[in-house]
Amino acid sequence: HYDVDIKITFSFSFLLMLPLQLINNYYLLTNFSELGLSASLLQVLPELNLIEPSKIQQQAIPILIKEKTRDFIGLAQTGTGKTAAFGLPLLDAIDVNLKETQALVLAPTRELGQQIAQQIQAFSKYLKGVRVQVVYGGASIVPQMKALKNTPHIVIATPGRLLDLINRKAINLSGIRHVVFDEADEMLNMGFREDIDTILSFTQGQKSTWLFSATMAPEIKNIVKKYMDNPNEVRIDSGNVVNQNIEHKYFIASARDKIEVMKRIIELEPDMRGIVFCRTKMDTQNLAQQLQAKGLPVDAIHGDLSQSQRDQVMKRFKNHSLEFLIATDVAARGIDVNDLTHVVHYSMPDDLEYYTHRSGRTGRAGKKGISISLVNGREQSKIRHLEKKLKLSFSPYVLPEAVHVENKKLVEWANKLVATEVDKKAISEHMEDVHLILAQLSKEQMIEKLVAWEITELGINKNSNFGDAGGGFGDRGDRGDRGRSSDRVESKNDRYFVNLGNIDGIDKNELIDFVAETAKVDKALIGGITIEDRRSYFEMEKGHAKTINNAFAGLFVNDREIRVNLDRPRSSNDRSGRRGGRDGRRPSSHGGGGGYKGNFKPKGGKGGGGRRGGRR
Repeated sequence: HYDVDIKITFSFSFLLMLPLQLINNYYLLTNFSELGLSASLLQVLPELNLIEPSKIQQQAIPILIKEKTRDFIGLAQTGTGKTAAFGLPLLDAIDVNLKETQALVLAPTRELGQQIAQQIQAFSKYLKGVRVQVVYGGASIVPQMKALKNTPHIVIATPGRLLDLINRKAINLSGIRHVVFDEADEMLNMGFREDIDTILSFTQGQKSTWLFSATMAPEIKNIVKKYMDNPNEVRIDSGNVVNQNIEHKYFIASARDKIEVMKRIIELEPDMRGIVFCRTKMDTQNLAQQLQAKGLPVDAIHGDLSQSQRDQVMKRFKNHSLEFLIATDVAARGIDVNDLTHVVHYSMPDDLEYYTHRSGRTGRAGKKGISISLVNGREQSKIRHLEKKLKLSFSPYVLPEAVHVENKKLVEWANKLVATEVDKKAISEHMEDVHLILAQLSKEQMIEKLVAWEITELGINKNSNFGDAGGGFGDRGDRGDRGRSSDRVESKNDRYFVNLGNIDGIDKNELIDFVAETAKVDKALIGGITIEDRRSYFEMEKGHAKTINNAFAGLFVNDREIRVNLDRPRSSNDRSGRRGGRDGRRPSSHGGGGGYKGNFKPKGGKGGGGRRGGRR
């Protein structure tokens, strides 16, 4: 180590004796014009608001330009400017006079591939004749095959689609001089190792391999050993990146309470935009559906969406129609939005690096960001582990009080009421009778009654069970007495319990269809849907209890007894609780899943219809 100030102490002649990366580590080039880029590339950078290079750009670009034929490893977290770090040197290395594909960039997801292609095309604005093409799955292959006939100089591809094009002889990789792996760790996590081996077997002759990754996982080391020769390496400390401009907070909540926590956060936090991270695709879809059912501006993005669906979700997110995207770690790799205010870890990651990647989505471009971890009691040790290993400081998240949420809703309603345009001609024939009734009220009485009416319409529950800051929820008491109290306003609806939930893969619409078809009632009568892990609830106007009871009595679906009961509060002398079946019958011991007329298939079930069981 040279513990000195190079700018002052060392002479230029001595600098030439030091390795290039060592110089870069101490004397970071803080202007793009110092990195060795061509004039055509330097001309476009201010237009793209690229003024000062990031750390990975400062260190990688001079190496890749000076030693473009040598293999290279760049380790830096997502969102640190890696695309420019390899994209700019790649463009400088292209010979536009050669009509052959000279560079191949591999990306794990189509979103990331599209993002890379857009940036490289933007960088090449003043480079005459450079052709760039992106190919990915989830879209028609025919237009991509036609585009490849024009022999693009740079191809950005997802591994699966590229293999398909190779097998169709739609692309020739024999002239490849540079292969770039972006987010290499994620490609391997997604199971693309064999695809990578096959693709590289089609790249012949002398080529350089540039590998960019957030981590140096064992699989990455295997790739380096097999395909790379004495590579240069640049490593950016991810620990410094994750701490910058980000507040790290946690809130303790059980699995069944997390949806209500998310609802409260989204309803009150002002000008919020962010990503909620879940563990699986099913988790993202279930959470999105339940929050959407509460009228919240969120949507999920995951691998089962078509390309047009994903594009539509991203369009709504970028134009601020959505406040939150709900995604898995894999799906979020292709999301490039710089003004995110929040990241929420709905499911905590198992890997330190994943926490770093997720949190790094916010707090960019000098702005402040907040990372909120929702943890249960057993996961508090993960918070302490993150603090120790990543040198972070977590503080309890203060959950907005219910009264603030309610007040925000009422203020929004009042503003809409004031802004409502009145068509006097349309209402003129109704005004006389209505005016006779309302004229007896004073201004204060009218406002009070309007607010009281809106509170009822919003379904505001004055008996909130949320607890204080950072500590999750207060005592919920017995599960059979959810949110009820002796002074609760008498509802005009009955609330029902059904022994189906998230684990069965049922959603709001499927539950409504199931109840409506079984009980032969209008779907419009069913509302107030709440879906939990192992149970769900719905509401109907009073007077249908007998119909519901008879409709579900003795109903089995693939040997599973489906139970629907009135969800009555349980008194201290009532020990029957929610025992299953009609007239307090014990629940069936049969396991397994099942389905209902093939419309929904509980997890692990066979689908298909139901049968009626006898009295037992």
